[in-house]
Amino acid sequence: MTDNQHSADQDTDTAQGGRHTAGAFDIRNFIGGLLGLYGIILTLMGLFGDQELDKTGGWNANLYTGIGLLIVSAIFITWARLKPTIVPAHVETADDGAGPGPTP
Repeated sequence: MTDNQHSADQDTDTAQGGRHTAGAFDIRNFIGGLLGLYGIILTLMGLFGDQELDKTGGWNANLYTGIGLLIVSAIFITWARLKPTIVPAHVETADDGAGPGPTP
């Protein structure tokens, strides 16, 4: 791609209002990260902790729940990467005095 084509593409993006994504501030990344953290902790507890199979009907609840949380975490993070949230470059504010606080 030549420099002229590259600058024309940038001008098109800025003419459309600029395309900025939420990136790390996307709520799906926070949810995916927290579920992943809990999934790692539960998976490790299921593998190395006291399994107490008599309390859970014979299956390792921590292990299976941790694996499930890791799968859901991967889905959330993949979703955030494939369909990023577009943040508008300019947000118009209403200047009609209907905001919070006492009216004059």
